[in-house]
Amino acid sequence: MDWDDIRIFLELARTEKLSEAAKRLRINASTVSRRLHRLETQLEVQLFERSPEGHLLTSQGQLLLATARQMEQQALTASEILQGLGEERIGSVRIGSTEGFGSFFIAPRLSEFCRQNPRLVVELLPMPRFVKLTRHEADMAVTIERPRHTSLVVTKLCDYRLKLYATDAYLKEAPQVNQIEDLNQHRLIGYIDDLMFTDQLNYMDRLLPEAQPAFRSTSVISQFSMARAGLGVAILPCFMAKEAPELKPILEDQLTLTRSFWLAAQPERKRLARVEAVWLELRRLVEEQEALLMGES
Repeated sequence: MDWDDIRIFLELARTEKLSEAAKRLRINASTVSRRLHRLETQLEVQLFERSPEGHLLTSQGQLLLATARQMEQQALTASEILQGLGEERIGSVRIGSTEGFGSFFIAPRLSEFCRQNPRLVVELLPMPRFVKLTRHEADMAVTIERPRHTSLVVTKLCDYRLKLYATDAYLKEAPQVNQIEDLNQHRLIGYIDDLMFTDQLNYMDRLLPEAQPAFRSTSVISQFSMARAGLGVAILPCFMAKEAPELKPILEDQLTLTRSFWLAAQPERKRLARVEAVWLELRRLVEEQEALLMGES
């Protein structure tokens, strides 16, 4: 098999669109189509189902995908070793992260590390979904569920707490809150049920199954902004709420949730000096900021 054909196969498997794969490979779509046809002819199998939604892997394509990923990872590692980059803090490190943790915790605290490593570029992807390390979307990822993929190096990064928050202005005009059930009379802020990327975020529905939130969003930053603007009550990570002095915790003695962040990477990527450096820095930061993460500062 030609390595260039495998590269094209991998990009099409990731993007599922000829045009998008071509754009990422910096070639035209007809070349992608032609090289794919050549690979399928050589292997005597159909690798993709063509549909209005795009190019979807067949069962034979799924079998090739695992081998192709291994080939790609070995090629990337070999290239970096030959260039002398694997042993130095040179190049880019891409961190996938949950939206709130990436934007409110990681980003404000990496500036000194970046200054100390001027030849290293940190790329942060704070998104309300899981980053796919096996598809090389990032070098490492911070997740709120322990990754199940057995090929990954995984460690628990830290615990963090969430509490109910609202502004004083809202609480003065709203019905008094003495117990959890009283929140049924309040404007609540939460996630969109059918668009949550993990059940770990389903705290509001479990807490108050009969309640009808006044505002829902896939973005915890949007929920934070609405709570800060005085719309109602939201369940937020303590490290986010700390950034808004007007947000006050309520019912702390009745509701405090503890969740965990996990740190994961492909073993070949973690062995690179620059990736390992960022990995260790993240671990140092969470140890240093434990009180903030646990809502004790």
